Amino acid sequence: MTRTPAEADVRTEPRRAPKPGRATAGSGRLAALLVSPTLLVLTIVVLYPTLMALKESLYGPKELDPRTGFISDTEPFVGLQNYVEIFGEAGARFWNAFWNTTFFTVVTVGLETVVGVAMALIMHKAFRGRALVRAGILVPWAVPTAISGLLWRWIFNSDGVANALLGQQILWTTEGFHAKVAVIVAEVWKTAPFIGLLVLAGLQVIPKEVYEAARMDGARPVRRFWHITLPLVKPALLVAVLFRCMDALRMFDLPYILVGAQKHSVETLSMLAQNEAANVRFGPASAYAVILFLYVFLIALAFVRLLGADLIGGDSRRRRRRTEVAA
Repeated sequence: MTRTPAEADVRTEPRRAPKPGRATAGSGRLAALLVSPTLLVLTIVVLYPTLMALKESLYGPKELDPRTGFISDTEPFVGLQNYVEIFGEAGARFWNAFWNTTFFTVVTVGLETVVGVAMALIMHKAFRGRALVRAGILVPWAVPTAISGLLWRWIFNSDGVANALLGQQILWTTEGFHAKVAVIVAEVWKTAPFIGLLVLAGLQVIPKEVYEAARMDGARPVRRFWHITLPLVKPALLVAVLFRCMDALRMFDLPYILVGAQKHSVETLSMLAQNEAANVRFGPASAYAVILFLYVFLIALAFVRLLGADLIGGDSRRRRRRTEVAA
């Protein structure tokens, strides 16, 4: 059976590949369509309130109208005056709240990391009653913060359990360093299981063969922890620490319920902003909120920039690429 020249050309002509530009444009449109719901939620929940707080921070509190003798209906535009007062001579309360916030973040996150890793190691062990131990460890994290604050307020009462165990009469919920200690203990008890839960998820993906090989080579438990467990759970641990830092910088409810409002020893930036808003000083309150937002944003940005490669597994990818090139 003979073929005509036209049929031969049709059979032998290769298929044309789609143009790269069209494929890229199609992928871009699909990606934009998939991401658009998330961007919409972030715009409504994060961007719009932030812009409104920034706008409100440029206005001062309502004052008496000299013409009518009543409080004015509008807030006066003061520009950056609220920020000048915060960082000026009247900013002693702000700096106290700033250092309290930073102190609570550093101390609580550090202790939670140590306790959380220990909890994860305990929950990862195979023993009888492990499910009950896991449930008991995770209970504090499941308790609402307000309930936790009331529980620890009862414990740190003048005739509470803490003083009964110590054999001393300490007023934990008054001014002083002991108030900071009470907040730190309650916060670590409440949120250390969160870090433990994320680290436990990282432990469960480590192959058992790695530990068996290290055990056959004579590595002791401490050496296995430092050279196998800790490096392999590092990405999960860094994510947990990042989340806890961002959460601790916004600490409000626990010290507010446990110790009380307007306490110099435990007042944080969130408590300061809430106190200004409660006194109908929405402009200064918004200024405090904007500064807190920038503080949290800068800490998160620095954390991701310094440790971002570990968070996304960039170091392992680089090492794998170098090995392939050397081979």
